Amino acid sequence: MSADIKNNDFKKRLKTMLKVDFRRLFLTPTVYIMLGVSLALPILILVMTSFMSGADPETGEAVAMFTNTWQAIGSAGGGAMSMDLTSMCNINLLYFLVAIFVCVFVGEDFRSGYAKNIFTVRSKKLDYVLSKTIVLFTAAVGMFLLFFVGAMIGGGIAGLSFDLAAVGANAGSIIACLISKIFFALVFVSIALTLACVGRQKVWLSVLCTLGAGMLLFAMIPMITPLNAGILQVIMCVAGGALFAVGLGAISNVILNKTTLV
Repeated sequence: MSADIKNNDFKKRLKTMLKVDFRRLFLTPTVYIMLGVSLALPILILVMTSFMSGADPETGEAVAMFTNTWQAIGSAGGGAMSMDLTSMCNINLLYFLVAIFVCVFVGEDFRSGYAKNIFTVRSKKLDYVLSKTIVLFTAAVGMFLLFFVGAMIGGGIAGLSFDLAAVGANAGSIIACLISKIFFALVFVSIALTLACVGRQKVWLSVLCTLGAGMLLFAMIPMITPLNAGILQVIMCVAGGALFAVGLGAISNVILNKTTLV
């Protein structure tokens, strides 16, 4: 009976925390800015690069340009990331935007005194970490979906090809690729949340540390989430995201329990 009571208490606390966090999320102007950037970014990239010359004016060497809309989502093959335009200016940029948003959102909790208040009167540290992970991952999902929509719009405006075969993909692999990228974002959310708990009000510090950690993972993204992704990549990203969420969530809980909240 006592175990049931504890489980019910935990569910009630988490439900309450989620309601509060989702309300705060939708009342935060920053989330709408990030969502707007996620939609506009691929449109600007694809449209603006369509007017660029195909050769470097200084060296005369050919510059890899976007010739296919799906290049804004990724590349097939799963090889190491190259340093050309199409590999650097695609949906993978969103991982850094997600990380920045997590640091800003959590940092505001500590800066405003909200975190101290919520721990005093309502919730435990673990509830806070779980709630933040779920809510911020939800925001990340919205950003990735809007980037995908923006890429389709941008590709249409720029007159780029939508031929899947030309990039070594098909409809199923595109869906698997997008799902993989979305769940890999949970890795960045977890890292950013942990570092935001370390930095607290010092958002600049947590942002710098998160971006540094993100750079170490950035080169792995094309290999883990290629355009020709399949069920294996989806499983890897779902499992990896879950492991990072659990492991770093536990670390975040310890950090909050061992440090002051101001």
